[in-house]
Amino acid sequence: MSALPAKVKLVEMGARDGLQNEPGTVTTQTKLDLIARLAEAGLRHIEATAFVSPKWVRQMADHDAVMRGVPRRPGVVYSALTPNLRGFQAAHAAGADEVAVFAAASEAFSQKNINCSIAQSLARFEEVTRAARDAGVPVRGYVSCVLGCPYAGDIAPSAVAEVAAALHAMGCHEISLGDTIGVGTPGKTQAMLEAVMARVPVERLAGHFHDTWGQALANVHAALQLGVATFDSSVAGLGGCPYAPGAAGNVASEDLLYLLDGLGIETGVDLHRLAAAGGFISHALGRPSRSKVAQALAGQGLG
Repeated sequence: MSALPAKVKLVEMGARDGLQNEPGTVTTQTKLDLIARLAEAGLRHIEATAFVSPKWVRQMADHDAVMRGVPRRPGVVYSALTPNLRGFQAAHAAGADEVAVFAAASEAFSQKNINCSIAQSLARFEEVTRAARDAGVPVRGYVSCVLGCPYAGDIAPSAVAEVAAALHAMGCHEISLGDTIGVGTPGKTQAMLEAVMARVPVERLAGHFHDTWGQALANVHAALQLGVATFDSSVAGLGGCPYAPGAAGNVASEDLLYLLDGLGIETGVDLHRLAAAGGFISHALGRPSRSKVAQALAGQGLG
């Protein structure tokens, strides 16, 4: 167990992962206003949208307008989810600084989520990473269901390691390990990470924890103890998964930042501005923030 990292990179998922399941219409301007507020809070890695078919994810139908409209700032990386070569080409044309591909550690989830086997998905992503390498665009890889699957139950750490290693080998500069349904606990998190770290350097790994069972921050701390220094989060705790019924959103960015601030870990993000961004999108969606920290700040008249 190593000392905690002195600095952590936060990857903000609210504009994509957070909004993709919203039943009502979220306008392009609202998304752009949210992204601008997140950048103003100091976030330097923001996943803005997904270049997927509107047939499957209606909320991301305006991906081109969002990516072209994001407020360009020095040092801010705007990324997009790209499931295939066509998605990559569209994202690159729209100005994405980085793209992401998403595999699963569960065969059942892979079939439900992207209608193909794990092996087929990895072959598809080879095309994306090859094209991205030729274009000079970094690629991030996601592995979903690393601590449990809604269809297959427990997932072996070795299965996660196998998929993570394949993504790393094909050129993904960072591998985000996602507890998609939020069932992980600290012990299981560390066992999974140790298996993956035997195949992929820890500096290439990120944690992506959903909070269905209230364990996301505990799992973050467990990952920090092993040297993981990149974490995904979603402002106001937005999100869920269309293929994982009942899954809560990604860990709230405000709550994660409060934990990291309390540990003396540098992030470069301002908590009050971040909470204000969460307040903006919560108001736009017509419901309260899921962030406990945002709720506390609001109760003090500081949110």
